[in-house]
Amino acid sequence: MNKPLTGALLSLLLLGAAATPAVAAPNTATSASAPAATALAVDFAGTVALSNCSGSVVRAPGSQPNDLALVLSNGHCLESGFPAAGEVVRDRPSNRSFSLLNSAGSKVGTLRASKIAYATMTDTDISIYQLTRTYAQIQSQYGITALTLDGARPAQGSAIKVVSGYWKRIYSCNVDGFAYRLKEGDWTWKDSVRYTSACNTIGGTSGSPVVDTATGKVVAVNNTGNEDGARCTVNNPCEVDQNGNVTVRQGINYAQQTYIVVPCIAPGNRIDLNRPGCALPKP
Repeated sequence: MNKPLTGALLSLLLLGAAATPAVAAPNTATSASAPAATALAVDFAGTVALSNCSGSVVRAPGSQPNDLALVLSNGHCLESGFPAAGEVVRDRPSNRSFSLLNSAGSKVGTLRASKIAYATMTDTDISIYQLTRTYAQIQSQYGITALTLDGARPAQGSAIKVVSGYWKRIYSCNVDGFAYRLKEGDWTWKDSVRYTSACNTIGGTSGSPVVDTATGKVVAVNNTGNEDGARCTVNNPCEVDQNGNVTVRQGINYAQQTYIVVPCIAPGNRIDLNRPGCALPKP
């Protein structure tokens, strides 16, 4: 995983460890390979910083202004720790807080969860928190609009930006391809997005929204990368194809697609795993 940061690790990073160039260069972005004329401006507005990860305030295409807002992050960023393989968390009370950022990456307020609406590390690696405020209330108080989840699968080669609210850093690259299965320790994820090498995400970027620069919509959530070249171990995921062949790509990072979430969001922003088209794992 682009692992959540513990107190000890955070202290090391802030002391200037060589492996953490993001600390020395906040609010920077790697050059995108997509033509500038066709790319939308992508900034930090609507992203959030968690205690150990990144995230974003998101809406489905059908979400309404008076719906309680949702925050998207990773399953491995839960305050209770990593869900076990096969575990699904539903409607668990939570009062977790999130630092809401504006376009410049400055904190403008604190949002609070009422519950974990959904979380898992099986097939995908996501957490969805329901907040105590509606989209309209957030817009009125902070002038921040939620990011929209794209209902379509991203295309290979498309230009993307990974926006980390934790580090206040934006990474720019392209969708290099898709891993049929991505295996890391006890967990296996399906149809994961593989980045080109420019998105060299680090610990704390877990849960960052992956934004398609052509549409401005969220197409994935950043979650892991192969750090050491090891095979299928924690922090060293491997790709497994339809025939069981294993490929290790050291230094390459990955995300979990979010179009699969859209059919599961019912009116009122309820997570309904029985809706037509919803393929998220059930408890």
